[in-house]
Amino acid sequence: NNFGKNIIIFGNLPYNISTKILTSFVLIKKWPPWYKILILMFQKEVAERILAKKGSKEYGRLSILCNWRLNIKKLFHVSKGCFLPKPKIDSTVLYFKPKENKKFNIKNPKNLEDITRLLFSTRRKMINKNFLKLFEGNKSIADNLNLNLNQRPEELSHEMFYRIVMKYEELNN
Repeated sequence: NNFGKNIIIFGNLPYNISTKILTSFVLIKKWPPWYKILILMFQKEVAERILAKKGSKEYGRLSILCNWRLNIKKLFHVSKGCFLPKPKIDSTVLYFKPKENKKFNIKNPKNLEDITRLLFSTRRKMINKNFLKLFEGNKSIADNLNLNLNQRPEELSHEMFYRIVMKYEELNN
């Protein structure tokens, strides 16, 4: 791009593709990215999924993916009453700043997407079966990660997901 530095992107994303647009900002190959800050408006429910912490029912792939590379802050809610015609939903404006940290150096972000998808595919069940599927039955990897396989996916921290992906890449490069 020829925009130069310190680019701030802000806007109200089309709600039906807002998560797709956001994940494309997260999955940019060259990191840190060409933008400095994102300020984006989402449907309130989507914003709650992005901000979700482990243990909540909103917690899932979107939160894990976004928190991998972005620091996220909720700026404010926007009531449906602020618009004409009035939509059916409330909105939330979020602020994203790319993280510099190289702590979780995942080589292929697609692995993060695939592994979170696999582990959340049976959300209400323990991760045991899917984890062992991923690591060809090798239980010692879980011990190595200090991971309890009787947990459900929403009980795992963001960091644990990143560590699982890094371990997977280490063994499958």
